[in-house]
Amino acid sequence: MFEKYIEQARNASFSGWDFSFMYSTGRMRETPLKWNYYNLLLPWLLTANTMLDMGTGGGEVLSGLRPLPPNTYATEQYLPNVSVARERLEPLGVTVIQINEVYQDNEVLPFANEIFDLIINRHESYHPPELMRILKPGGMFITQQVGQGLWNIKKALTGQEGPKTGWNLETLVRGLESAGFQIMDAMEDNQVIRLYDVGAIAYWLKAIPWIIEDAIGVPDFTIEKYKDQLWELHLQIEKDGFYDCSHAMFMIMAKKPVEVNG
Repeated sequence: MFEKYIEQARNASFSGWDFSFMYSTGRMRETPLKWNYYNLLLPWLLTANTMLDMGTGGGEVLSGLRPLPPNTYATEQYLPNVSVARERLEPLGVTVIQINEVYQDNEVLPFANEIFDLIINRHESYHPPELMRILKPGGMFITQQVGQGLWNIKKALTGQEGPKTGWNLETLVRGLESAGFQIMDAMEDNQVIRLYDVGAIAYWLKAIPWIIEDAIGVPDFTIEKYKDQLWELHLQIEKDGFYDCSHAMFMIMAKKPVEVNG
């Protein structure tokens, strides 16, 4: 079965940010968070006229939000996702804009000053001063972010502990406050990802290869390079029935004041 799982993961296609290949069969599960992303957004979706979805992926999440504001935009940096997002979102009236990957933190966005009532962001980088520039006074920024974690899968594949970083809720809140935002709500939770076979692990890591990095921080995962380690994980799953990973998750709702100092 190991070879069958690996072959399936190697040949399975992945586009946008669609993990239905794993979720539809229950081979990959996530524990629920303290909050629901849609319910956080809904009151603001109902009143916004202009909205931006940052890092839309293939538009999987945005296409499921109802109602969308009359003027909705989405950005995406990863080129293969752009055409997927346009195919899915443009029939819904959403304008999809490709962002130059040079701007890794979205520090330069192609929008006029004070254009958006609402900016949403699910697992995408952002630059607080740029958000402040393009939000209208009284506008809202709502983000869900992935924190540190997945140490056990990193150690299982590389033999090394993951590096500690300053990416935590306190740092994110402080960065937004420094740019002038008022924090309306902020929460942290820990999410467990349960995988039931080694093929699910290989497919998942193939989709997010940056989880495993080399010595200089370059994404390093390939199925062939880590096949021996995947075999060991296969044996562990055969024994335990599943393999768990976990990481921190953050949610922040931040408002641009109606009157901005300075």
